[in-house]
Amino acid sequence: MVEITDVVCPLCGCVCDDIVVEVEDNRVTKVRGACAVGKSKLMGHGRIKSPAIRENGALKECSYDEAIKKAAEILAAARRPLLYGWSSTVCEATKVGVELAEEIGAVIDNTASVCHGPSVLAIQDVGLPSCTLGEVKNRASLVIYWGANPTSAHGNHMKRYSYISKGYFLPGGKKDRKLVVVDVRETKTAKMADKSLLVEPGKDYLVFSALRAILYGNEDVVPDEVGGVSKNDLLEVASMMKETQFGIIFFGMGVTHSRGRHNNIVNAIQTIRAAHTHTKFNIMPMRGHYNVAGFNQVCTWETGFPFAVDLSLGYPWYNPGETSSTDLLIRRECDAALLIATDPGAHFPGESIRHLANIPVIQIDPFANPTTEFADVVIPT
Repeated sequence: MVEITDVVCPLCGCVCDDIVVEVEDNRVTKVRGACAVGKSKLMGHGRIKSPAIRENGALKECSYDEAIKKAAEILAAARRPLLYGWSSTVCEATKVGVELAEEIGAVIDNTASVCHGPSVLAIQDVGLPSCTLGEVKNRASLVIYWGANPTSAHGNHMKRYSYISKGYFLPGGKKDRKLVVVDVRETKTAKMADKSLLVEPGKDYLVFSALRAILYGNEDVVPDEVGGVSKNDLLEVASMMKETQFGIIFFGMGVTHSRGRHNNIVNAIQTIRAAHTHTKFNIMPMRGHYNVAGFNQVCTWETGFPFAVDLSLGYPWYNPGETSSTDLLIRRECDAALLIATDPGAHFPGESIRHLANIPVIQIDPFANPTTEFADVVIPT
């Protein structure tokens, strides 16, 4: 048995780097320090063992050279290929992916187009008053989770970075902090909160607007109830925001994918600006895959745009809703797809999947998943 320390968990955006794993006979037998989801990831043993090419309706094992040659033939013959995924791989791979997309005139997109794409659009509109997670750990005496449930989705987030963690200026951990949770239902995270607000579905924009008004001193224009939240509760949260020395809002897909989309995030960022008239406050998205933000960064400094970039014109063209992957597939524009470190077969709309099943698909992934069922070339990593 070999014990390996300081292992990085390649699952969610927490990217925990203090994991300890025990390996025996080239298999992970024990994981310490990871959350339940991360442990399941690191203990996963059902990896794809060999490349395969689909022949007569069935995948047939082949060599890496054969699989790569077949994939190259598919991409070279395509008139409008789609390169999608990238959020669970490294920035160096993304850089090469952008170069490949430019070479073959493809559309390159990542999972942000179906998760935190609205966050990216909002940041392009109004900027991002943010900070590092280290600053949150050491300084944030008020933590607000809005439309996010880290106890289920980012298991170690509160322990490593926010509410429970012990910081340099907050050595008491949660004894020195206040936790506010805003959601449409009482989640596990909400049960831990000092203050929990239940918002009516699709009313986040209204609640942000009311908080902004209060923070700017215009509470007299706020009605007795906004989006299912009483005015007294809003006044209490606004008072907590004013009184803290350093605060943070972490927002999740409960905000990005409810009514208002990117406008919700614009309003949330403007609410932070209102809080700046009283104290230090920041905002940060709860990104899902461990390097989804990395793709957006690399794609931006390579093409000028963060995701959904069409390189078929000889220059980058960016128009989410037109050039994003699901829209291209629903319109049946793509005639081939390279899917790397992703599983659209499990997460895309049915109409998109139906078109994927009818075109040549290359899958690069360590594990079999629903996308494998219709992939024409499978290359394990």
